Amino acid sequence: NNNNKKGLVLDIKVLKYTAAASDDELTSDILSHYSSASESTSVLEEGTGSEQVDEQTAQEETEDKLKLCIDNLTDKSAKTRLAALESLRQAFSSRVLYDFLTERRLTISDCLERSLRKGSGEEKAASATVFALLCIQLGGGDEAEEGFKMLRPLLTATLSDSSASIAARQSCARTLGMCCYVSSAEDGEDLIKSLALLESVFMSSYPNGEGVLPTPKPGSPGLHTAALQAWSLLVTICPTSRLTVLLSHHLPKLQTCLQSSDVNYRIAVGETIALLVELGREIDEEFEVEDGESLCECLKSLATDGNKHRAKNDRRKQRSIFREVLHYIENEDFTEEKIRFGVENVYIDSWVRRRIYDAFKEILESGVRHHLQFNQLLRDIFGLGPPLILDAAVKGNKISRFEKHLFNSAAFKARTKQRNKVRDKRADVM
Repeated sequence: NNNNKKGLVLDIKVLKYTAAASDDELTSDILSHYSSASESTSVLEEGTGSEQVDEQTAQEETEDKLKLCIDNLTDKSAKTRLAALESLRQAFSSRVLYDFLTERRLTISDCLERSLRKGSGEEKAASATVFALLCIQLGGGDEAEEGFKMLRPLLTATLSDSSASIAARQSCARTLGMCCYVSSAEDGEDLIKSLALLESVFMSSYPNGEGVLPTPKPGSPGLHTAALQAWSLLVTICPTSRLTVLLSHHLPKLQTCLQSSDVNYRIAVGETIALLVELGREIDEEFEVEDGESLCECLKSLATDGNKHRAKNDRRKQRSIFREVLHYIENEDFTEEKIRFGVENVYIDSWVRRRIYDAFKEILESGVRHHLQFNQLLRDIFGLGPPLILDAAVKGNKISRFEKHLFNSAAFKARTKQRNKVRDKRADVM
């Protein structure tokens, strides 16, 4: 019995030892797990911090490069100034730099004013484009309006100067239209003056008293195209009283300009006619184009033009545009286009909206989608609301069909709201 008791005590001690050892192993495993988790967390945090440092460093390097470009705008070498303008053009079109530019807007405006006043034709053209981008970057607020008032006299002087280079005049026409649109839309006097100046440029392509189109001078069709497109952008924010006068005066003359020998000018004229008719129908549902049958016959001819002496791409582009114009004039139906950027869409569902989008695209070029995503000015104009904030998981993965539907629905509501705003802007205030 004593031996049995001793054996039992020994067994109990062994069990306790085994249990203690198991507990120690478990505790050790747990501590090891937390230790490795802590190490992983530490590494992750270090990585995130490293990424933040890298991003901050990249931002600082970018700003240093931009500062150098701004300094080079006053360099004695024309080649250096042109290189600086091109670098700024690329930077302003490809990213949003509001905070950086707000602090330096006066310095940049002074440099651009000097280039517009004293530079060559190429330098004037480049500086006008950079100024348009600056206004878009500043969001069309007081800062942009301040710069526009500073440079407006030089833009108008260059555009009116028949001895200036065609490239400089074209760039000034586009910039005048864009800057007036984004920074002085509420200023009726600036709007009327800009409209009148742009009219004076492209009206030289109008037929004479006998209905004959003038023979275009070298480079003039490109200038007339730029002026007409800038003018039609500003027409979209005209009050009703002014718009009625413009319709009656310009529509008949523009119909004759469809016979222009320059394909790009013909296309610009066709799109402007469609835009004016759309605006006329918004004012009056019974609006009709004067000599509408003749207009439709001309549009049909251009929509089926097969002249072999025209370049193949020109023929294709012309036929496509004039089919759309004819379809709208006859059926009041616009072919909607959807522009995708990020996880959002913007809908181009009218000639007014197309002119506005095309105007920004002409200046921002491939950066237009980036600005639609992050530039509050463009998001306000197209009714997109504040920029979306998406985490890395959403950015790195395809979104579901349901999520796409939600984004599309939101965009649809936004564009409807924006169209109503556009109509309100054209309320009779003059």
